[in-house]
Amino acid sequence: MLTSQDDIIELIEADEWMMQILHTAKILALPDWWICAGFIRAKVWDTLHQFTKRTPLPDIDVIYFDPTATDERQEKIYEKQLHKLHKGVPWSVKNEARMHRLHQFPPYTSSVDAISKFPETATAIGVKLDAENNLILAAPHGVTDLLQLHLKPTPFFSSTTERLDIYRSRLSKKNWQLTWNNITVSLIFKTLHATVKN
Repeated sequence: MLTSQDDIIELIEADEWMMQILHTAKILALPDWWICAGFIRAKVWDTLHQFTKRTPLPDIDVIYFDPTATDERQEKIYEKQLHKLHKGVPWSVKNEARMHRLHQFPPYTSSVDAISKFPETATAIGVKLDAENNLILAAPHGVTDLLQLHLKPTPFFSSTTERLDIYRSRLSKKNWQLTWNNITVSLIFKTLHATVKN
């Protein structure tokens, strides 16, 4: 039974494949790096749905924050390096110091700030290894929605009609309920819990 952030950390630590992915990403030593979104969300939802096989991921989202080098070509170089280190993994590398430009959002101040402004609270989560290889989880909006299988927009995405439209479009495109049928969906955000825990 998953009921807390510590449970999620233990779940990931017990998953050999996920830990291999994290150790591979750490090799690049990217500034303010995290693996985020579906990498964690799918593992939690698979577990809560008692799936015996891992749901395939369209990509492994590695993010970092480097305002000194925001050329997209650098991200592709990092992706190639990761593919050489761990073949067969759908690596996706993004520098959050430039990603705000895609939707003309205000600049992010860090990777965790960017994570806090992901569309869904259940997706707004990241994990990485520290210098001692301890697992660190960043959950700017807490883990309650993730653990309760509740999809709702983050405060950032519920603050304007345009962003809510993006959120709704993602719900339709991703169709997560087809894979995880116990999910509930909401169009409003109610609570905020800021968490970064070792």
